Amino acid sequence: MARSMLNRRERRLASAGSVRQMPFGGVTNRYPPIAIMSTDEIEAIHRASLRLLSETGIEILHDESRTLLKAAGADIDMSNLRVRFDPAMVEEKIRTVPSSFTLQARNPAHNLTVGDGSLIFAATGGPAFVHDTDRGRRAGNYADMCDYIRVVQQLNVIHQEGGCPCEPTDLPPDSRHLDFYLAAIRLTDKNWQCWALGGYRVEDAIEMLCITLGQTREELRAKPAALTVVNSNSPLRLDIPMGEGLCAMARAGQPVALTPFTLSGAMSPVTIAGALTQQNAEALALMTLSQVVAPGAPVLYGGFTSNVDMRTGSPAFGTPEYAKAQIASGQLARRYNVPFRSSNVTASNLVDVQAAYESGMSLWSTIMGGVSLIEHAAGWLEGGLTASFEKLILDAEMLQMMRSFLDPILVDEDSLAVDAISEVGPGGHFFGTGHTLARFENAFYEPMLSDWRNFENWSESGGRSGTDRANAIWKDLLRTYEQPPLDPGVDEALEAYVARRKEEIHAGKF
Repeated sequence: MARSMLNRRERRLASAGSVRQMPFGGVTNRYPPIAIMSTDEIEAIHRASLRLLSETGIEILHDESRTLLKAAGADIDMSNLRVRFDPAMVEEKIRTVPSSFTLQARNPAHNLTVGDGSLIFAATGGPAFVHDTDRGRRAGNYADMCDYIRVVQQLNVIHQEGGCPCEPTDLPPDSRHLDFYLAAIRLTDKNWQCWALGGYRVEDAIEMLCITLGQTREELRAKPAALTVVNSNSPLRLDIPMGEGLCAMARAGQPVALTPFTLSGAMSPVTIAGALTQQNAEALALMTLSQVVAPGAPVLYGGFTSNVDMRTGSPAFGTPEYAKAQIASGQLARRYNVPFRSSNVTASNLVDVQAAYESGMSLWSTIMGGVSLIEHAAGWLEGGLTASFEKLILDAEMLQMMRSFLDPILVDEDSLAVDAISEVGPGGHFFGTGHTLARFENAFYEPMLSDWRNFENWSESGGRSGTDRANAIWKDLLRTYEQPPLDPGVDEALEAYVARRKEEIHAGKF
Protein backbone atom coordinates (compact mmCIF):
# COMPACT_ATOMS: atom_id res chain seq x y z
CA MET A 1 0.00 0.00 0.00
CA ALA A 2 2.79 2.42 0.95
CA ARG A 3 4.73 1.76 -2.28
CA SER A 4 1.54 2.19 -4.34
CA MET A 5 0.84 5.56 -2.71
CA LEU A 6 4.41 6.73 -3.35
CA ASN A 7 4.34 5.61 -6.97
CA ARG A 8 1.05 7.43 -7.46
CA ARG A 9 2.57 10.57 -5.96
CA GLU A 10 5.66 10.32 -8.18
CA ARG A 11 3.48 9.93 -11.28
CA ARG A 12 1.66 13.14 -10.34
CA LEU A 13 4.96 14.92 -9.76
CA ALA A 14 6.27 13.77 -13.13
CA SER A 15 3.19 14.81 -15.09
CA ALA A 16 3.88 17.65 -17.53
CA GLY A 17 0.42 18.37 -18.80
CA SER A 18 -0.52 21.14 -16.36
CA VAL A 19 0.87 23.34 -13.65
CA ARG A 20 -0.29 22.59 -10.12
CA GLN A 21 -1.48 25.69 -8.31
CA MET A 22 -3.56 26.82 -5.42
CA PRO A 23 -6.78 28.57 -6.48
CA PHE A 24 -6.85 32.37 -6.51
CA GLY A 25 -7.82 33.66 -3.10
CA GLY A 26 -7.24 36.20 -0.41
CA VAL A 27 -4.43 35.68 2.08
CA THR A 28 -4.77 36.65 5.74
CA ASN A 29 -1.92 36.74 8.21
CA ARG A 30 -3.36 35.44 11.47
CA TYR A 31 -0.05 35.50 13.33
CA PRO A 32 0.86 38.46 15.55
CA PRO A 33 3.51 40.62 13.84
CA ILE A 34 7.07 40.39 15.10
CA ALA A 35 8.27 43.40 17.08
CA ILE A 36 12.00 43.97 16.74
CA MET A 37 11.96 47.32 18.58
CA SER A 38 10.39 48.33 21.86
CA THR A 39 7.55 50.82 22.00
CA ASP A 40 9.97 53.39 23.44
CA GLU A 41 12.38 52.85 20.53
CA ILE A 42 9.60 53.29 17.97
CA GLU A 43 8.56 56.49 19.73
CA ALA A 44 12.16 57.69 19.64
CA ILE A 45 12.22 57.24 15.86
CA HIS A 46 8.87 59.03 15.61
CA ARG A 47 10.10 62.01 17.64
CA ALA A 48 13.39 62.18 15.75
CA SER A 49 11.45 62.14 12.45
CA LEU A 50 9.26 65.04 13.54
CA ARG A 51 12.34 66.96 14.64
CA LEU A 52 13.95 66.35 11.25
CA LEU A 53 10.83 67.59 9.45
CA SER A 54 10.59 70.64 11.68
CA GLU A 55 14.24 71.70 11.73
CA THR A 56 15.67 70.45 8.42
CA GLY A 57 12.56 69.88 6.32
CA ILE A 58 12.08 68.38 2.87
CA GLU A 59 13.03 69.92 -0.46
CA ILE A 60 9.86 69.88 -2.56
CA LEU A 61 10.36 70.81 -6.21
CA HIS A 62 6.69 70.60 -7.17
CA ASP A 63 5.11 74.07 -7.01
CA GLU A 64 1.55 72.96 -6.31
CA SER A 65 2.63 70.70 -3.44
CA ARG A 66 4.49 73.57 -1.80
CA THR A 67 1.52 75.91 -2.24
CA LEU A 68 -0.88 73.41 -0.68
CA LEU A 69 1.43 72.70 2.24
CA LYS A 70 1.97 76.41 2.89
CA ALA A 71 -1.79 76.97 3.01
CA ALA A 72 -2.01 74.10 5.53
CA GLY A 73 0.57 75.71 7.82
CA ALA A 74 3.96 74.51 6.67
CA ASP A 75 6.92 76.90 6.52
CA ILE A 76 8.37 77.43 3.02
CA ASP A 77 11.87 78.70 2.31
CA MET A 78 11.81 79.69 -1.38
CA SER A 79 15.58 80.20 -1.49
CA ASN A 80 16.08 76.44 -1.46
CA LEU A 81 12.48 75.16 -1.86
CA ARG A 82 12.70 73.70 1.63
CA VAL A 83 9.41 72.84 3.36
CA ARG A 84 9.42 72.57 7.16
CA PHE A 85 6.54 70.88 8.94
CA ASP A 86 5.02 71.78 12.28
CA PRO A 87 4.92 68.47 14.24
CA ALA A 88 1.36 69.20 15.37
CA MET A 89 0.32 69.65 11.73
CA VAL A 90 1.83 66.28 10.80
CA GLU A 91 0.12 64.53 13.72
CA GLU A 92 -3.20 66.11 12.81
CA LYS A 93 -3.10 65.35 9.09
CA ILE A 94 -2.04 61.71 9.25
CA ARG A 95 -4.99 60.86 11.50
CA THR A 96 -7.29 61.00 8.45
CA VAL A 97 -5.48 58.18 6.62
CA PRO A 98 -7.76 55.10 6.41
CA SER A 99 -6.48 51.95 8.08
CA SER A 100 -7.81 49.75 5.28
CA PHE A 101 -9.55 49.97 1.92
CA THR A 102 -10.55 47.82 -1.05
CA LEU A 103 -9.35 47.77 -4.64
CA GLN A 104 -11.59 46.90 -7.57
CA ALA A 105 -10.47 44.57 -10.33
CA ARG A 106 -12.02 44.09 -13.76
CA ASN A 107 -13.12 40.67 -12.49
CA PRO A 108 -14.87 41.23 -9.12
CA ALA A 109 -13.59 37.84 -7.97
CA HIS A 110 -10.13 39.44 -8.01
CA ASN A 111 -11.03 42.45 -5.84
CA LEU A 112 -8.53 43.05 -3.04
CA THR A 113 -8.55 44.20 0.56
CA VAL A 114 -5.61 46.35 1.67
CA GLY A 115 -4.99 46.29 5.42
CA ASP A 116 -6.90 44.47 8.18
CA GLY A 117 -4.39 41.62 8.14
CA SER A 118 -4.78 40.87 4.42
CA LEU A 119 -1.74 40.27 2.23
CA ILE A 120 -1.43 41.22 -1.42
CA PHE A 121 1.25 39.67 -3.63
CA ALA A 122 2.08 41.98 -6.56
CA ALA A 123 4.30 40.96 -9.47
CA THR A 124 7.49 42.90 -10.15
CA GLY A 125 7.15 46.23 -11.90
CA GLY A 126 9.43 48.73 -13.59
CA PRO A 127 12.66 46.88 -14.53
CA ALA A 128 14.59 48.14 -17.55
CA PHE A 129 15.54 44.62 -18.64
CA VAL A 130 13.91 41.23 -19.02
CA HIS A 131 15.50 37.78 -18.84
CA ASP A 132 14.83 34.13 -19.44
CA THR A 133 17.28 31.25 -19.71
CA ASP A 134 16.65 30.75 -23.43
CA ARG A 135 17.22 34.28 -24.71
CA GLY A 136 19.24 35.83 -21.90
CA ARG A 137 19.11 39.41 -20.65
CA ARG A 138 17.72 42.01 -23.03
CA ALA A 139 16.20 45.47 -23.01
CA GLY A 140 12.58 45.59 -21.92
CA ASN A 141 10.16 45.54 -24.84
CA TYR A 142 6.45 45.49 -25.53
CA ALA A 143 6.23 41.81 -26.58
CA ASP A 144 7.96 40.55 -23.42
CA MET A 145 5.89 42.93 -21.31
CA CYS A 146 2.70 41.38 -22.71
CA ASP A 147 3.92 37.81 -22.25
CA TYR A 148 4.85 38.58 -18.65
CA ILE A 149 1.38 39.97 -17.95
CA ARG A 150 -0.11 36.81 -19.47
CA VAL A 151 1.90 34.61 -17.10
CA VAL A 152 0.93 36.85 -14.16
CA GLN A 153 -2.71 36.35 -15.11
CA GLN A 154 -2.13 32.58 -15.06
CA LEU A 155 -0.44 32.49 -11.65
CA ASN A 156 -3.20 32.22 -9.06
CA VAL A 157 -0.98 33.13 -6.13
CA ILE A 158 -0.27 36.59 -7.60
CA HIS A 159 -3.04 39.03 -6.75
CA GLN A 160 -1.96 42.10 -8.65
CA GLU A 161 0.00 43.18 -11.71
CA GLY A 162 2.82 45.29 -10.31
CA GLY A 163 3.12 48.38 -12.52
CA CYS A 164 4.53 47.15 -15.86
CA PRO A 165 6.73 44.03 -15.78
CA CYS A 166 9.47 45.63 -17.86
CA GLU A 167 9.88 49.00 -19.49
CA PRO A 168 8.74 48.72 -23.16
CA THR A 169 11.75 50.62 -24.48
CA ASP A 170 10.74 49.97 -28.08
CA LEU A 171 7.83 52.41 -27.65
CA PRO A 172 7.92 56.24 -27.34
CA PRO A 173 8.71 57.11 -23.70
CA ASP A 174 6.11 59.87 -23.32
CA SER A 175 3.17 57.67 -24.39
CA ARG A 176 4.23 54.09 -23.66
CA HIS A 177 2.19 54.15 -20.45
CA LEU A 178 -0.94 54.08 -22.64
CA ASP A 179 0.24 50.88 -24.34
CA PHE A 180 0.95 49.36 -20.95
CA TYR A 181 -2.44 50.35 -19.52
CA LEU A 182 -4.27 48.93 -22.51
CA ALA A 183 -2.30 45.69 -22.34
CA ALA A 184 -2.94 45.38 -18.59
CA ILE A 185 -6.67 45.88 -19.09
CA ARG A 186 -6.88 43.42 -21.98
CA LEU A 187 -4.51 40.68 -20.84
CA THR A 188 -5.46 40.38 -17.17
CA ASP A 189 -8.65 40.82 -15.21
CA LYS A 190 -6.70 41.29 -11.99
CA ASN A 191 -6.01 44.63 -10.37
CA TRP A 192 -3.02 46.50 -11.86
CA GLN A 193 -0.78 49.40 -10.91
CA CYS A 194 -0.49 52.63 -12.84
CA TRP A 195 2.47 55.01 -13.21
CA ALA A 196 2.88 58.12 -11.06
CA LEU A 197 5.66 59.69 -13.14
CA GLY A 198 3.75 62.89 -13.83
CA GLY A 199 0.13 63.85 -13.36
CA TYR A 200 -0.94 63.14 -16.94
CA ARG A 201 -0.01 59.48 -16.66
CA VAL A 202 -2.21 59.18 -13.58
CA GLU A 203 -5.09 60.98 -15.32
CA ASP A 204 -4.86 58.62 -18.29
CA ALA A 205 -5.05 55.63 -15.93
CA ILE A 206 -8.14 57.06 -14.21
CA GLU A 207 -9.90 57.76 -17.51
CA MET A 208 -9.13 54.30 -18.88
CA LEU A 209 -10.35 52.64 -15.69
CA CYS A 210 -13.59 54.62 -15.87
CA ILE A 211 -14.09 53.35 -19.42
CA THR A 212 -13.22 49.78 -18.44
CA LEU A 213 -15.43 49.60 -15.37
CA GLY A 214 -18.24 51.77 -16.74
CA GLN A 215 -17.94 54.13 -13.78
CA THR A 216 -17.68 57.86 -13.24
CA ARG A 217 -14.69 59.43 -11.56
CA GLU A 218 -16.82 59.94 -8.45
CA GLU A 219 -17.72 56.25 -8.40
CA LEU A 220 -14.07 55.34 -8.86
CA ARG A 221 -13.12 57.66 -6.00
CA ALA A 222 -15.51 55.79 -3.73
CA LYS A 223 -14.28 52.40 -4.96
CA PRO A 224 -10.62 52.77 -5.98
CA ALA A 225 -9.16 50.56 -8.69
CA ALA A 226 -5.67 52.00 -9.29
CA LEU A 227 -2.63 51.80 -7.05
CA THR A 228 0.78 53.30 -7.62
CA VAL A 229 4.10 53.87 -5.89
CA VAL A 230 5.50 57.33 -5.19
CA ASN A 231 9.17 57.43 -4.21
CA SER A 232 10.82 60.37 -2.53
CA ASN A 233 14.28 61.12 -3.88
CA SER A 234 16.20 60.28 -0.76
CA PRO A 235 17.62 62.06 1.02
CA LEU A 236 14.85 64.56 1.76
CA ARG A 237 13.55 65.51 -1.69
CA LEU A 238 10.29 65.17 -3.63
CA ASP A 239 10.68 65.83 -7.36
CA ILE A 240 8.16 67.36 -9.75
CA PRO A 241 6.82 64.21 -11.51
CA MET A 242 6.33 62.36 -8.22
CA GLY A 243 4.66 65.41 -6.67
CA GLU A 244 2.29 65.64 -9.62
CA GLY A 245 1.51 61.94 -9.44
CA LEU A 246 0.87 62.00 -5.70
CA CYS A 247 -1.50 64.97 -5.93
CA ALA A 248 -3.37 63.50 -8.89
CA MET A 249 -3.84 60.14 -7.17
CA ALA A 250 -4.97 61.72 -3.90
CA ARG A 251 -7.55 63.90 -5.67
CA ALA A 252 -8.86 60.86 -7.52
CA GLY A 253 -9.10 58.86 -4.28
CA GLN A 254 -6.68 56.21 -5.53
CA PRO A 255 -4.16 54.67 -3.11
CA VAL A 256 -0.45 55.41 -3.17
CA ALA A 257 2.37 53.40 -1.59
CA LEU A 258 4.55 56.24 -0.26
CA THR A 259 8.04 54.79 -0.34
CA PRO A 260 11.33 56.55 0.44
CA PHE A 261 14.34 54.93 -1.27
CA THR A 262 16.67 54.83 1.71
CA LEU A 263 19.81 52.74 1.17
CA SER A 264 21.77 52.77 4.40
CA GLY A 265 25.32 54.00 3.81
CA ALA A 266 24.45 55.78 0.56
CA MET A 267 21.20 57.80 0.51
CA SER A 268 20.65 57.47 4.26
CA PRO A 269 22.80 57.08 7.39
CA VAL A 270 24.94 54.00 7.81
CA THR A 271 23.06 53.07 11.00
CA ILE A 272 19.74 51.31 10.58
CA ALA A 273 18.15 53.52 13.25
CA GLY A 274 19.27 56.61 11.34
CA ALA A 275 18.06 55.23 8.01
CA LEU A 276 14.69 54.41 9.58
CA THR A 277 14.45 57.92 11.02
CA GLN A 278 15.03 59.42 7.57
CA GLN A 279 12.63 56.93 5.93
CA ASN A 280 9.98 57.75 8.50
CA ALA A 281 10.42 61.51 8.11
CA GLU A 282 10.06 61.30 4.32
CA ALA A 283 7.07 58.95 4.58
CA LEU A 284 5.34 61.25 7.08
CA ALA A 285 5.95 64.27 4.83
CA LEU A 286 4.40 62.50 1.83
CA MET A 287 1.55 61.18 3.95
CA THR A 288 0.86 64.69 5.22
CA LEU A 289 0.84 66.06 1.67
CA SER A 290 -1.63 63.39 0.56
CA GLN A 291 -4.04 64.34 3.33
CA VAL A 292 -3.65 68.06 2.65
CA VAL A 293 -4.65 67.38 -0.95
CA ALA A 294 -7.58 65.13 -0.01
CA PRO A 295 -8.34 64.21 3.60
CA GLY A 296 -9.01 60.49 3.81
CA ALA A 297 -7.04 59.65 0.65
CA PRO A 298 -5.83 56.05 0.96
CA VAL A 299 -2.08 55.52 1.29
CA LEU A 300 0.35 52.86 2.41
CA TYR A 301 3.47 53.34 4.49
CA GLY A 302 6.30 52.16 2.25
CA GLY A 303 9.38 50.52 3.75
CA PHE A 304 12.35 49.92 1.46
CA THR A 305 15.33 50.57 3.71
CA SER A 306 18.26 48.30 2.87
CA ASN A 307 22.01 48.73 2.80
CA VAL A 308 24.86 48.95 0.32
CA ASP A 309 28.04 46.95 -0.07
CA MET A 310 30.48 49.32 1.63
CA ARG A 311 33.31 48.01 -0.54
CA THR A 312 31.66 48.85 -3.86
CA GLY A 313 28.64 51.04 -3.10
CA SER A 314 26.35 48.55 -4.85
CA PRO A 315 22.88 48.07 -3.34
CA ALA A 316 22.44 44.92 -1.27
CA PHE A 317 19.04 43.29 -0.82
CA GLY A 318 17.63 40.43 1.21
CA THR A 319 20.22 41.14 3.90
CA PRO A 320 19.83 40.87 7.68
CA GLU A 321 19.75 44.68 7.74
CA TYR A 322 16.92 44.72 5.18
CA ALA A 323 14.98 42.17 7.22
CA LYS A 324 15.35 44.12 10.46
CA ALA A 325 14.43 47.39 8.75
CA GLN A 326 11.25 45.88 7.27
CA ILE A 327 10.08 44.47 10.58
CA ALA A 328 10.70 47.86 12.20
CA SER A 329 8.92 49.59 9.31
CA GLY A 330 5.89 47.43 9.98
CA GLN A 331 5.94 48.59 13.58
CA LEU A 332 6.08 52.22 12.43
CA ALA A 333 3.18 51.68 10.02
CA ARG A 334 1.10 50.21 12.85
CA ARG A 335 2.09 53.17 15.02
CA TYR A 336 0.25 55.35 12.49
CA ASN A 337 -2.52 52.78 11.83
CA VAL A 338 -1.68 52.73 8.11
CA PRO A 339 -1.31 49.71 5.76
CA PHE A 340 2.32 48.67 5.22
CA ARG A 341 4.06 48.07 1.89
CA SER A 342 7.37 46.22 1.54
CA SER A 343 9.12 44.17 -1.16
CA ASN A 344 10.59 40.78 -2.07
CA VAL A 345 14.12 41.66 -3.16
CA THR A 346 17.46 40.19 -4.16
CA ALA A 347 20.70 41.54 -5.58
CA SER A 348 21.43 38.30 -7.45
CA ASN A 349 22.09 38.56 -11.19
CA LEU A 350 20.84 35.01 -11.83
CA VAL A 351 18.05 32.72 -10.72
CA ASP A 352 20.33 30.84 -8.37
CA VAL A 353 20.80 29.97 -4.71
CA GLN A 354 21.55 33.62 -3.89
CA ALA A 355 18.27 34.70 -5.46
CA ALA A 356 16.45 32.07 -3.40
CA TYR A 357 17.96 32.77 0.01
CA GLU A 358 17.83 36.55 -0.32
CA SER A 359 14.21 36.42 -1.47
CA GLY A 360 13.43 33.96 1.32
CA MET A 361 14.91 36.38 3.86
CA SER A 362 12.84 39.21 2.37
CA LEU A 363 9.57 37.29 2.38
CA TRP A 364 9.89 35.95 5.90
CA SER A 365 10.73 39.34 7.37
CA THR A 366 8.05 41.28 5.50
CA ILE A 367 5.27 38.77 6.16
CA MET A 368 6.10 38.25 9.81
CA GLY A 369 6.53 42.01 10.11
CA GLY A 370 2.86 42.50 9.27
CA VAL A 371 3.03 43.63 5.64
CA SER A 372 -0.14 44.47 3.71
CA LEU A 373 1.28 44.71 0.17
CA ILE A 374 4.40 42.97 -1.10
CA GLU A 375 5.65 44.80 -4.16
CA HIS A 376 7.90 42.84 -6.53
CA ALA A 377 6.64 39.71 -4.80
CA ALA A 378 7.48 37.67 -7.89
CA GLY A 379 10.01 38.17 -10.67
CA TRP A 380 12.49 40.74 -9.29
CA LEU A 381 16.14 40.11 -10.18
CA GLU A 382 19.42 42.03 -10.31
CA GLY A 383 18.43 44.59 -7.67
CA GLY A 384 15.28 45.47 -9.58
CA LEU A 385 16.92 46.06 -12.96
CA THR A 386 15.57 42.84 -14.49
CA ALA A 387 12.25 41.01 -14.65
CA SER A 388 12.96 37.29 -14.89
CA PHE A 389 10.49 34.73 -16.18
CA GLU A 390 12.13 31.92 -14.19
CA LYS A 391 12.33 34.04 -11.02
CA LEU A 392 8.60 34.71 -11.46
CA ILE A 393 8.00 30.97 -11.05
CA LEU A 394 10.50 30.53 -8.22
CA ASP A 395 8.84 33.35 -6.29
CA ALA A 396 5.36 32.01 -7.05
CA GLU A 397 6.41 28.73 -5.43
CA MET A 398 7.69 30.57 -2.35
CA LEU A 399 4.52 32.67 -2.18
CA GLN A 400 2.38 29.53 -2.34
CA MET A 401 4.44 28.04 0.48
CA MET A 402 4.00 31.22 2.53
CA ARG A 403 0.27 31.18 1.84
CA SER A 404 0.07 27.56 3.01
CA PHE A 405 2.18 28.39 6.07
CA LEU A 406 -0.31 31.12 7.01
CA ASP A 407 -3.21 28.65 7.05
CA PRO A 408 -4.02 27.82 10.69
CA ILE A 409 -3.43 24.34 12.08
CA LEU A 410 -6.76 22.54 12.40
CA VAL A 411 -7.25 21.07 15.86
CA ASP A 412 -10.41 18.98 16.32
CA GLU A 413 -11.33 15.45 17.27
CA ASP A 414 -10.53 14.00 13.83
CA SER A 415 -7.26 15.88 13.38
CA LEU A 416 -5.99 14.85 16.83
CA ALA A 417 -6.12 11.28 15.42
CA VAL A 418 -6.12 9.48 18.76
CA ASP A 419 -7.97 6.48 17.28
CA ALA A 420 -5.52 6.24 14.37
CA ILE A 421 -2.53 6.35 16.72
CA SER A 422 -4.11 3.60 18.85
CA GLU A 423 -4.87 1.54 15.73
CA VAL A 424 -1.25 1.61 14.55
CA GLY A 425 0.27 1.13 17.99
CA PRO A 426 3.97 0.86 18.76
CA GLY A 427 6.34 0.27 15.84
CA GLY A 428 3.75 0.47 13.05
CA HIS A 429 3.20 2.92 10.22
CA PHE A 430 0.34 5.14 9.09
CA PHE A 431 0.41 4.64 5.30
CA GLY A 432 -2.45 2.17 5.21
CA THR A 433 -4.72 3.48 7.93
CA GLY A 434 -8.21 4.72 7.06
CA HIS A 435 -7.29 8.07 8.61
CA THR A 436 -4.41 8.50 6.13
CA LEU A 437 -6.23 7.10 3.09
CA ALA A 438 -9.11 9.52 3.62
CA ARG A 439 -6.76 12.51 3.64
CA PHE A 440 -3.50 11.81 1.81
CA GLU A 441 -4.48 13.44 -1.50
CA ASN A 442 -4.79 16.87 0.13
CA ALA A 443 -2.98 16.37 3.41
CA PHE A 444 0.07 18.47 2.60
CA TYR A 445 1.15 21.35 0.42
CA GLU A 446 1.61 20.29 -3.23
CA PRO A 447 4.46 22.20 -4.89
CA MET A 448 4.40 23.86 -8.27
CA LEU A 449 8.16 23.84 -8.78
CA SER A 450 9.79 21.49 -6.27
CA ASP A 451 10.58 17.94 -7.36
CA TRP A 452 10.26 15.45 -4.51
CA ARG A 453 11.07 12.28 -6.45
CA ASN A 454 13.95 10.13 -5.30
CA PHE A 455 17.32 10.58 -6.96
CA GLU A 456 16.97 7.61 -9.33
CA ASN A 457 13.60 8.66 -10.74
CA TRP A 458 14.64 12.32 -10.93
CA SER A 459 17.88 11.40 -12.71
CA GLU A 460 16.21 9.00 -15.15
CA SER A 461 13.72 11.70 -16.17
CA GLY A 462 16.50 14.11 -17.12
CA GLY A 463 17.79 15.44 -13.80
CA ARG A 464 16.48 18.95 -14.43
CA SER A 465 17.37 21.71 -12.01
CA GLY A 466 14.76 23.92 -10.39
CA THR A 467 15.63 26.72 -12.80
CA ASP A 468 15.10 24.39 -15.75
CA ARG A 469 11.75 23.33 -14.36
CA ALA A 470 10.78 26.99 -13.84
CA ASN A 471 11.56 27.62 -17.50
CA ALA A 472 9.22 24.82 -18.54
CA ILE A 473 6.46 26.01 -16.19
CA TRP A 474 6.25 29.61 -17.42
CA LYS A 475 6.22 28.36 -20.99
CA ASP A 476 3.39 25.96 -20.16
CA LEU A 477 1.45 28.78 -18.50
CA LEU A 478 1.98 31.01 -21.52
CA ARG A 479 0.99 28.21 -23.92
CA THR A 480 -2.27 27.54 -22.09
CA TYR A 481 -3.15 31.21 -21.49
CA GLU A 482 -6.60 32.40 -22.52
CA GLN A 483 -7.31 36.10 -22.66
CA PRO A 484 -10.08 37.12 -20.24
CA PRO A 485 -13.13 38.39 -22.12
CA LEU A 486 -13.61 42.15 -22.49
CA ASP A 487 -16.74 43.80 -23.86
CA PRO A 488 -16.03 44.74 -27.52
CA GLY A 489 -17.58 48.18 -27.03
CA VAL A 490 -15.30 48.84 -24.05
CA ASP A 491 -12.28 47.65 -26.01
CA GLU A 492 -13.17 49.93 -28.91
CA ALA A 493 -13.62 52.91 -26.57
CA LEU A 494 -10.24 52.22 -24.97
CA GLU A 495 -8.53 52.01 -28.36
CA ALA A 496 -10.09 55.32 -29.38
CA TYR A 497 -8.98 56.96 -26.12
CA VAL A 498 -5.40 55.70 -26.51
CA ALA A 499 -5.22 56.86 -30.15
CA ARG A 500 -6.50 60.33 -29.26
CA ARG A 501 -4.18 60.71 -26.30
CA LYS A 502 -1.15 59.62 -28.30
CA GLU A 503 -1.88 62.33 -30.85
CA GLU A 504 -2.23 64.90 -28.09
CA ILE A 505 0.90 63.82 -26.25
CA HIS A 506 3.04 63.73 -29.39
CA ALA A 507 1.74 67.21 -30.21
CA GLY A 508 2.90 68.40 -26.80
CA LYS A 509 -0.55 68.50 -25.18
CA PHE A 510 0.06 66.51 -22.02
